[in-house]
Amino acid sequence: MKKPQQVSPHAVSPSRLSRIFSALTSGRNGNFTGSDYTIPEIDLSVMPPNLPEQYRYLYELTTVDDSRDYVAHPDSVLLHSGEILTVYPAGHGKGAIQNRISVDGGRTYTKTLPATPESWKNSLETPTIYRLEFTDGTEKLLLSSANSKWPGMSTPGGFNCSISCDEGQTWTEFETFYDKRSSHPVIPIVAMASLTRLKENGKFADKWMGLFHDAKLRNYKTILTFDRDGKMHWSVPERYFAPYRAIERRSKMCEVEVIRSDGGQGDELALLTRSNSKKINSLISFSTDEGETWTPPRELPAALNGERLKAEYLPDGRLFIDFRSIERGPKAAASTQSKVDRRHGWISEGWVAWVGTYDDLKNGTEGQYRIKLAHTYIHGQREPAYTAHADTGYCGNVVLPDGTIVASTYGCFDPDRLTEDGSLYRTYIASKRIRLGDVEAVMRDVLGITLK
Repeated sequence: MKKPQQVSPHAVSPSRLSRIFSALTSGRNGNFTGSDYTIPEIDLSVMPPNLPEQYRYLYELTTVDDSRDYVAHPDSVLLHSGEILTVYPAGHGKGAIQNRISVDGGRTYTKTLPATPESWKNSLETPTIYRLEFTDGTEKLLLSSANSKWPGMSTPGGFNCSISCDEGQTWTEFETFYDKRSSHPVIPIVAMASLTRLKENGKFADKWMGLFHDAKLRNYKTILTFDRDGKMHWSVPERYFAPYRAIERRSKMCEVEVIRSDGGQGDELALLTRSNSKKINSLISFSTDEGETWTPPRELPAALNGERLKAEYLPDGRLFIDFRSIERGPKAAASTQSKVDRRHGWISEGWVAWVGTYDDLKNGTEGQYRIKLAHTYIHGQREPAYTAHADTGYCGNVVLPDGTIVASTYGCFDPDRLTEDGSLYRTYIASKRIRLGDVEAVMRDVLGITLK
């Protein structure tokens, strides 16, 4: 395979950056200036009549936590016991870290961790959780949380990390890195948005690349290693996308996902971004040198345009990527009467997943199909509709050994579930079990949708 063009941090002239950005944004100065996706989409919020019993679970949601008026931003990890551990803040982004455990493959969430660190109560950002596999066969779990700056609140800055060496039964207290007192202070947002195990000389090493951004939409990487005593070390955060600052700034790039080629074993990394400006689609860029340099970014197809993309490989080699949908095309424009939506130039379908291959990402093709996983209700809606509430995404996904996907997110999933004062729909965390073979059987045999 021909290697993609790599660009060193000092090799891109301002004029070339301008040309790259012009290519991405040409002809896009009005509202709803994107295109529509053309691959099929199945809506799992509306059950078809006479659906065979074995497929009805696809249209069901399991509540993870609805104990507050607003809980959100989950992340999940599959434990060796088969249990699913889901963590999230007690609020929007900031708040004490909560947890729920499913012992039955995502059908119910009835357990919690036996104890959690006292420092978790002071979390200031969305927690993320990852499994670390070492070359000596040992494993750890890592939970990280940024010390972001919120309006009216102070912050020490930096990011916090907690480690478990016993599958989540016990955790270390937060250790803070690169706070305001350090020689290299940062104030991150969503740390770590992605954490990717790196290779050295073609073989996986005991080092991981973590990515985050700051309030100026500057994107950083930091490398995690451990010393002989098991102590964490994070390298000084550096701006890995600085050669493309014009695009980074104008797209308001953030919350990046990284996918390794060849089912997670290959030698190329794909970087998928959130374009928070919503003036262009999410971006994609590639690296063949373990994240040292990246190719000039290009837009993803409309089928993959969204925010906080989270990806998992499936046993058959395909990718399942779920996210907060952002629709910028003619169909979205025709669907809204909202002056606000028309001014902003986008709407959301809510919680959506994309099914395709790494080659689709590489070649810029649309993929196989999309799934609307559940409807997130805009206040006043009583039935599912094309336009949905955009406050969703930030998904926690695991893939069970049999290929079942258990995906969790947050949103207003039930118009009859209200806040305590009765004024709004309650925002809570829910999960869904999905087997793509069943999804495709419904598309083919019940809905008459032809798949390529």
